[in-house]
Amino acid sequence: MTTGNVLLVEDHLDIAEMVWEYLESKGYVVDYASDGVSGFRLGDTNNYDVIILDIMLPGLDGLDVCQRLRKEAQSDVPVLMLTARDTLEEKLSGFDHGADDYLVKPFALEELEARLAALIRRNTRSVSGSNLSVGSLIFDAKTLQVTRDGLEITVSPIGLKILQLLMRRSPRVVPRRDIEREIWGDLPPDSDALRSHMYTLRKVIDKPFGIPLIRTVHGAGFRLTDEV
Repeated sequence: MTTGNVLLVEDHLDIAEMVWEYLESKGYVVDYASDGVSGFRLGDTNNYDVIILDIMLPGLDGLDVCQRLRKEAQSDVPVLMLTARDTLEEKLSGFDHGADDYLVKPFALEELEARLAALIRRNTRSVSGSNLSVGSLIFDAKTLQVTRDGLEITVSPIGLKILQLLMRRSPRVVPRRDIEREIWGDLPPDSDALRSHMYTLRKVIDKPFGIPLIRTVHGAGFRLTDEV
């Protein structure tokens, strides 16, 4: 059974109490914050295995908290975003701010725990192998540093997992189901989730450099190559 230290940031007390009690009954250690400012402070100063972060928070919303954790605190702790709106725009925004997964309210506690456990397992999985390179794109498997044309690129935790998979199999096509299994195991949110992460990954890997390396193979999946 996967357990760990969890930070729960949720302003609705009834939801927070329900989640807190359930996770503690499963062996998790839970810290709690009811607003964004307190949530960021806890996430910045303590070590957690995963963070549950509501989007609509007083003081500082969940998107800003997540973005500040990634950029200011340089934190790569997995973030599960809670949202009341099941729209593509909401999901894109969450992933763009650094979230790893999301869950739409109302949700089943069993699914919440399953997603937390999957995030924790993937984050603690060791990265093996030497540097990966495709053209001028280099992935340092030990430091998780990504560079292209000698410039360092900031990639989200899930983006790193996708990039590593694409680079390891380059120039072969990687089926969508293989990427989804790598990220979410057997619990993919929906088809929009992978599309959102690929969009975010392309923004940092390809857009600033003009020449795309990530190619969509319609009806099959994705491939990463510097072949013309």
